[in-house]
Amino acid sequence: MTDTVKLISLAVATPEHVIFQSEAVEASARLFADRFEDFRHLARVFDSAGIEKRHAARPLAWFDEPHGWQDRMHAYAEVAGALFVEAVSSALRQAGLDAGDVDCVVTVSSTGFTTPSLDAQMARRMGFRADIERVPVFGLGCAAGVSGFAIASRLARSRPGAVVLFVSIELCTLAFRLDELTRPNIIATALFGDGAAACVLRSGDGGLAEVESTGEHLFPDTLDIMGWKIDDGGFGIVLAQSLPPFAERELGPAVTAILARNGLTSGDIDRFICHPGGTKVLAAMESALSLPPGTLDHERAVLAEYGNMSSPTILFVLERAIRAGLPERAAMIAMGPGFSASCVTLRKVAR
Repeated sequence: MTDTVKLISLAVATPEHVIFQSEAVEASARLFADRFEDFRHLARVFDSAGIEKRHAARPLAWFDEPHGWQDRMHAYAEVAGALFVEAVSSALRQAGLDAGDVDCVVTVSSTGFTTPSLDAQMARRMGFRADIERVPVFGLGCAAGVSGFAIASRLARSRPGAVVLFVSIELCTLAFRLDELTRPNIIATALFGDGAAACVLRSGDGGLAEVESTGEHLFPDTLDIMGWKIDDGGFGIVLAQSLPPFAERELGPAVTAILARNGLTSGDIDRFICHPGGTKVLAAMESALSLPPGTLDHERAVLAEYGNMSSPTILFVLERAIRAGLPERAAMIAMGPGFSASCVTLRKVAR
């Protein structure tokens, strides 16, 4: 048996509630315009965000009322649990496996939490074995779709033949704050949506793609670019205006260094698969990676249909890229709190 790790299957899932961008801007105007004098200026982001709709854990009317930690985490546990089951069941079905075949599950999320962790909450419902290894990861934010995938692939490589699940679940809309009269909160209201994805990884033959290399880069003195501030009301978004220019300036050298550590150059990459944080970030990434404007088409399509779902978003992009046909070598790239960049290179599997 070969020791190369393969992506065997990939499934995505979203909550049932849909919010169209036209509805989001109307609701935001109703809730903020009379209390926040800069709202009308900032409201242009709803038009420029490149988003047509997104899915949400709760219906639009839920966001008209204030909610504390208890409400938010109750909603998180309910909806994230359902999405976990839906995404994992679909990924296992695609792989021709049962839940009892899973040896390890890596679950990433930065928009809510349960204790015991979500994988334990769903273990009996899924039918996981009692000896399953569980690796819940919190705090990697948007980068977790790539960095969590990398963690799962390294676990699969270290245990030849083991079935490793990677699950990414984010319910960004539950962080919506009526009391936050700030620019970052308005931008978050225009950008973020909810979703989940699950992958099956295993060393051996077959699969959708081969996991070739992984790497990360942590930028010094950048803790204030992205993250959460946490208070009695819940999570509050930290999002610096400097993010797009920072990405344009710093991402290219970071990716070059990650690739070099794995004996690769940017010229070896046939397709970059990027986390679509927003239209400005996508434009900055294209510039940083020396790509012609508009190259990241799958990314823009996912952003339009689902918004920025944080960590699972790049897996939605990867799913589209796989359906379109992966080239010989692709590189998944995401940035997130830290501030950090994560990269995984994938090779086309010979048929």
